[in-house]
Amino acid sequence: MGGFGGAEGLAVYIRAEGIDAVVDATHPFAGRMSANAASACRATGAPLVVFTRPAWAPRPSDRWTEVASIDDAVEALGAARQTVFLTQGKLQLAAFARAPQHRYIVRAIDPPAEIGALPDCRLILSRGPFALADELKLMREEGVETLVTKNSGGRATYAKIEAARTLGVDVVMLRRPKPPDAEALYDLDAVMEWIAAL
Repeated sequence: MGGFGGAEGLAVYIRAEGIDAVVDATHPFAGRMSANAASACRATGAPLVVFTRPAWAPRPSDRWTEVASIDDAVEALGAARQTVFLTQGKLQLAAFARAPQHRYIVRAIDPPAEIGALPDCRLILSRGPFALADELKLMREEGVETLVTKNSGGRATYAKIEAARTLGVDVVMLRRPKPPDAEALYDLDAVMEWIAAL
């Protein structure tokens, strides 16, 4: 955990601590840390493996618009007023202030610093995992028309994707950043086997 002072600082740490191999188990959207880990491992010769969750994939009945950035997500919402459920995390909320015509439902673990930038919003402080029945109830009661989320993968927050599918809610899905040039494993046992094989 921690930035280590960028790729160079992480390389210094790897050498100083005699690290034999690195497992990148950061969040799929921690692109800078993953890039630093890949760079530091190239510099030190330490083998690197990425331990992550498989990305979600759309099903035929899903109504996804995949985008590369928060700015693209704001544009994808369009001009007509709608109720938008923001679950992409508390960072970069201010970008949605460029589309003040929408009503926003913001769900975050902690109060976002940028929440005041949204003129019409409701803040829900909550931590997953979330049950499908609860996600369906929330989306129905709030009249959610579009869900904005990151493709984090995993089961803990997948219920919102299932709820959107069931209710015919549009999904603006932020694609993952480009992964590092390293083997990716999705199972802890496979990671342990990778370590053992070294």
